[in-house]
Order: sequence, then structure tokens, then C-alpha cells
Amino acid sequence: MKKRRRKKHVMNLVFVFWTTFIGVFLVGMTALLIYHTAAGKGDEAGNPPEEAAGENPALSEAVTVQKKEPESQVGQENREEKELQETEPEAEEGPKGKYADILADSEYMQANHIYAKETAAEGEVTLVFAGDILFDPGYSIMARMLQRANGIFDSISEDLIAEMQNADIFMVNNEFPYSDRGSPTPEKQFTFRAKPEYADILHDMGADIVSLANNHAYDYGEEAFLDTMDILRNIEMPFVGAGRNLEEASAPIYFIAGDMKIAVVSATQIERLDNPDTKGATETTPGVFRCWNPAKLLEIVGEAKENSDFVIVYIHWGTENTDELDWAQLDQAPKIADAGADLIIGDHPHCLQPIQYVNGVPVVYSLGNFLFNSRELDTCLVKAVVTEEGLESLQFIPALQKNCTTSMLYGEEKERVLSYMRSISPKVSIDAEGYISAQ
Repeated sequence: MKKRRRKKHVMNLVFVFWTTFIGVFLVGMTALLIYHTAAGKGDEAGNPPEEAAGENPALSEAVTVQKKEPESQVGQENREEKELQETEPEAEEGPKGKYADILADSEYMQANHIYAKETAAEGEVTLVFAGDILFDPGYSIMARMLQRANGIFDSISEDLIAEMQNADIFMVNNEFPYSDRGSPTPEKQFTFRAKPEYADILHDMGADIVSLANNHAYDYGEEAFLDTMDILRNIEMPFVGAGRNLEEASAPIYFIAGDMKIAVVSATQIERLDNPDTKGATETTPGVFRCWNPAKLLEIVGEAKENSDFVIVYIHWGTENTDELDWAQLDQAPKIADAGADLIIGDHPHCLQPIQYVNGVPVVYSLGNFLFNSRELDTCLVKAVVTEEGLESLQFIPALQKNCTTSMLYGEEKERVLSYMRSISPKVSIDAEGYISAQ
């Protein structure tokens, strides 16, 4: 019996030993697994493997702060850099293209009458031209405009306004001075003058440049003439064909647009007298740029050609109220073309005149009145698209001045005016949309 109990007792001891051993082993393995799991999470969170969660919270927190501090500094630097980028404007890129040097020199541009213009389409410039306008409140066209709720926008149709405003460069003949000073020229049948504040209407129309080379810019004498130039400068409206001396009056205006440099020259043949009412500029006195003797005009056109990609000559010439061209127009047109003009636009006759190609250069001899008086007259806009290759298209857009309003024409009325232009321009093709080409 003793042997059997001793054997049973030994067996019990063995069982307890192995049970305890296995239990301790499993607990140890479980602890080791938990330790490695916690260490892995610590690594992912940027904590050291030595950090045992829950063993010493104060020590763990201190270690965490010490280890995260370098990263916080980097993060702070990144945030500061980002905030700086957000608050500081990005450095603007300088002008590009072949005229970048000129565009970057504002003093040179001002001294040489150069203006930068953005274009609606890349690589091309759209130019629109209109004829005579008048803002004298003593005459019907302006008197009616002042009575209308929306002023100029009730005096020119919306579609014409859109063409003018959407053009990259829109030019019109400003046939009067802006001033409250001066006296009307004695014995002159018609003398015009507008109030200085009316000059802002030019911006409403979409004008980018006006010509003062006409026979009414000097209607109220030198005081009003000088006021006109000052007022236009004050509203930042470029003008051409007039100045305080001949050098200024004859100077072209240049536009850099679409990486092209376009020159505008303007002069007047009217009046054809040695001592005209409209004073011509001299070396020392103010006036308009006269070209009854065209020598100076041809010189300026040649210089403009050397300094630009495309030259426009906007000229006041011809005989009033007839579509017959006079000898002076026919004499000067080929000379101006040969001097370097790429497009010649005429005004003064108060009516439409023929379109011709002279020595390969298109000549629109007269745009007619645009918004000038109460007479019912056919008129137009002329639209030119210029690329680096030259004149891409030329379009005649028919319109009608009637009841002190100018409106674009459509349908039969449009075709009537186009047919008339074809009849007086026999060597030119004008299609149904008014696009012009040489035959």
C-alpha cells in the first residue's frame, strides 16, 4: 500500500510540474506577443520600441514629447512656408515675345507713344474703324442722345456696340474739340465743341484711339484745341494726328498686340488752303498734321513701316457728299501705299466712297458719317483681322444712320448697301457677308 501511494504521489508531482510549466510558457509567449504588438504600433506612431504603454505614463509622455519635437519643428516650417506661399503673390512673369524688351520698359513706351493691348485670339489682332462722330449738344445727334435714358447705348444698336467693344483696337474720327473755352472760328459755317465730360462716351463706345486730324478739331481756337488733347490724355484715350508741335502731331501711335506691333498714322488734306482755319502744326506751334503736301506724311509712313509689322493710315480727304473720288485722293493713295502703308482708311466726305486695291494695298476711301447728324445715310464699320503674315481679312459691315441713331443692317437692306458698294468698287469683290478681296 505504501508503494502504491508513493507512486501515485510521484505521478501527481509530475502532473503539477508539467501543468505549471506549460502554463508559464503560454503566459510568457502571450506577454511576448503583446510586447511586440505594442512595439510595432509604437514604431508606426513614431514612438520608440522601448516605450511600453501603461508602464509609466509620465515617462512615456516625456519620451513622446522629446521624440516628436524635431518633427513638430519640421511641420511648423512646412506650414510657415505654405502660409507664406498663400499670402505672398506669385512672382509675375515678365513680358514674352519679340517685343518683350519694349513692353518691360514703360518709360520707353510712353516716350514713343506705344500701348500694350491684349487680344481676344492668339496670334491675330482685330481692328475696327468707324467714320465721323459729333458730341456737340447744340446739334441734333447729341441733343437726342442726352434725352435718351441710356445715352450712347440708345443711339448705336447693340450689335454695332458689340463689334466696337469686342475689337482689339477700335478707331473713330473725333470731329470736334472738348472744351468750355475758346470762341468759334469767325465766318466758318459749322463750328463744333463738346463738353469735357462727354469725352468719357468714347470709352463707352469701346474706342481705343481717336483721330484729331480733321477740319473741325480747331473750331474754337487754340485754347479749346489744347484742352482737347489734355482731356483725352486725362481719360487715357490715345489720339493721333494732332499735337503741340509738328513732331507730336505727326507721330504715329503704336500698339503691341498679339506679339505684333501696329502703327497708326493720321493726317488731313482739308482744308486745301495755305492759311486754313484748322491750323496745321509747325515746329513750334500746335495744330493738326496736314498732308496737302504729302512729303512729311510719306516720311512718317516710311519710318512707321521700319518700326512696326503693320501700318494703318487714317486720312481725312476727298470731296463732301459725293462718291466720286477727287484727284488728290487718287494722287496720294499710291504714294502712301508705296511709302509703306498696309491699309488706308479715309473719312471726311460724310458719305460712303469706293474701295480699291492700290499697288496691292486696300484703300477704303470714305467710311461716311457714323454718328454725326440727323440725316438718313448709309454708313458702315470696317473690320480688319491682322496676323504676322499680314492682312488676313477685311470686312465691310453695313449700317444706317437714321433719326439720330446708327443701326446695323440685315437682310434686304444689308444687301442693298453691299450692292451699292460693289457698283462703285468695280475692281473689288465683296461677298454676301461683306468680306472684301481684290479681283
